[in-house]
Amino acid sequence: MKREHLAWAGLAAMTVSFGLNFTMGVFFAPTAASYGVSATALAIAAALGTTVTGLAQHSIGRLLDLVGAKAVLLGGLTLISASYVVLSQVTQTWQFVAAYMVLGGLGFASSSTLTVTTLLGRAMGPQVGPAMARAAIGINLGQLITPWAATALFEPIGVRATFALLGAIGLAATAVLAVILPADKRAGTRTPGAGESLADRWKLLVSFGLHAATLYVFVLMLPKHAIETGWTVTGAGRLVALAALSAGITSAVLVCLLKTYPPEPLLRVLYAIRFVALVLAVFVPGPDVLVLVAALFGIASFPVIPLTMAILSRGLDPARMGRTLAPAWIIHQLAAAAGLGIATLIHATTDSYRGYFLLGVAFTVVAAALITPARTRVSATA
Repeated sequence: MKREHLAWAGLAAMTVSFGLNFTMGVFFAPTAASYGVSATALAIAAALGTTVTGLAQHSIGRLLDLVGAKAVLLGGLTLISASYVVLSQVTQTWQFVAAYMVLGGLGFASSSTLTVTTLLGRAMGPQVGPAMARAAIGINLGQLITPWAATALFEPIGVRATFALLGAIGLAATAVLAVILPADKRAGTRTPGAGESLADRWKLLVSFGLHAATLYVFVLMLPKHAIETGWTVTGAGRLVALAALSAGITSAVLVCLLKTYPPEPLLRVLYAIRFVALVLAVFVPGPDVLVLVAALFGIASFPVIPLTMAILSRGLDPARMGRTLAPAWIIHQLAAAAGLGIATLIHATTDSYRGYFLLGVAFTVVAAALITPARTRVSATA
């Protein structure tokens, strides 16, 4: 398979993985009504699933090095797709929670960015940036297509049938990828000069954590914030779609830009755009400004991930790439969870998310500063 075709396969895999993962939120309200599952149980299931995804990253990294990225990716897509099929059949609350937590959590952990980065990084080495940017478009396609399909299917076929149909489509896509994906390119021994640790890249890891702490709060809480400022439920959902569309367009543009520019300056540009978006969200009153906020934040949301992965994976030993990159995703998940907790506390205290968005402004400044090289002082000569 040609390199560009491998990137398209990564895009397809991320469309399925992120589409099914992010669409679960769309199912919460109709599931509570149709299944009789309490809102509290659904919240617990979501929290447990996210926790499982984070805790599994270390083991997933080891599996990537032991059995290869193709096997892990296909296994993860099978699990997350099967979770939808199982959820179409469950009859008790504990069954719903278990299927969502175990199958969904492990499935997403095995089929998301760590696995795709390892798959592409081993095949393309230092030239992985454009391929990662192209594959990352699948994140936003999944966010756009799958929730829309689910909401369109609820009324004509029902919640259970929608679960089953989306799961079946995911399994079919997995079967196609099993046929077209080539065998892994794995090094059996350490590549001379290759790195085995991210310890010397701690600044980028901290920046990545601050990114996650801002990203997840904004993406997940934007609809609620919009409703609190006067938007309808439908309009608030469209803001999320606008952010996803902006992110997808940005990822497509990055595919071209990364052929000319290194990822570091592009990453700083994205953080500058995020800074503007958050400042507008904090200091400009009224609901209408959220259209611009959603568009600008979308540009600087998920596209940060492929740029960061391109830098982190640079120079790593291909034989140990999975376990070497795993700590970055542990930091990413834990920072996201911490951000959600702090944002919930701030909202409970102030009845607004603006306080956390202001904190996000500070996070963005620090994240950008950490990836900005220090100026080299030129010594004066006599």
